Amino acid sequence: MDLAVEARELTKKYGNLTAVDQLSFSVRSAEAFGLLGPNGAGKSTVMRMIHCRIAPTSGELKVAGMDVEKHKRTIKSRVGVVQQNNNLDPDLSVLDNLLVFSRYFGIDRQTAHRRASELLAFLDLEEKRNDKIETLSGGMKRRLMIARALLNEPSILVLDEPTTGLDPQVRHAMWEKLRDLRSKGMTIVLSTHYMDEAEKLCDRILIIDHGKILVEGTPRDLISSHALNMALEVRGCDGRPLSDSHPDIIAERRGATHFYFAKSAEELTPLLRQYSGIETHLRPSNLEDVFLRLTGNEEHLS
Repeated sequence: MDLAVEARELTKKYGNLTAVDQLSFSVRSAEAFGLLGPNGAGKSTVMRMIHCRIAPTSGELKVAGMDVEKHKRTIKSRVGVVQQNNNLDPDLSVLDNLLVFSRYFGIDRQTAHRRASELLAFLDLEEKRNDKIETLSGGMKRRLMIARALLNEPSILVLDEPTTGLDPQVRHAMWEKLRDLRSKGMTIVLSTHYMDEAEKLCDRILIIDHGKILVEGTPRDLISSHALNMALEVRGCDGRPLSDSHPDIIAERRGATHFYFAKSAEELTPLLRQYSGIETHLRPSNLEDVFLRLTGNEEHLS
């Protein structure tokens, strides 16, 4: 199996703080791999080690088959990076942001112009090529950052929360562009706080917390294993105890809301009668249920 990223007991420490604690995982070439976790879980630290911005404290990390400690320069030439925060140059036009960045990779001017024009067209920014950065919307800035990350024709694209703060329409447009890249064989490593984004874009997902792996698998397998098939939300349950009416039902409390998970809607029907007169919502389970079950539930019966 061709691996784009391979980590073995990967660890990063800052003094007495262990941000990443002996993670072992792999990313296959040409797949979309999601890295999820609460704030402070270690996601961004892992991403920074993958694109050689920081060095591991211990363990082994290979990117494109090369050790990050021994081949930093070559790895950086093969990885495109879209950071969480906007770091475009506000004094330059859209096109010049790309052309200036191309110099870091020694791309000749003619090639840089060709690639920049192709990327602006691909990301629907052609009409903005001569505009200043301050005139762009948030979604346009994120698309330009992706265009810039693709200038060096990388085989791996690292995206740290690429759609944070964007409205739903823009997010969906971004997803289509990322799916297009994925279909062309690019490896995508993505961190996000949007569970629907991870569920729709990623072939496999790794959920971490406090620097350690909680689970790994496809979105569908994780949902089936940890949130079954159907979920029942019961809102406004202050002070009311969880019901433990069926051994095959998972029950959890989050604040004033009760959650019940089962393999079928029929198993949850008796609970609907028990909560008569209270707001209920019966729906298919999703990746957010998995994430909250593993990282944020307050009380559970399972």
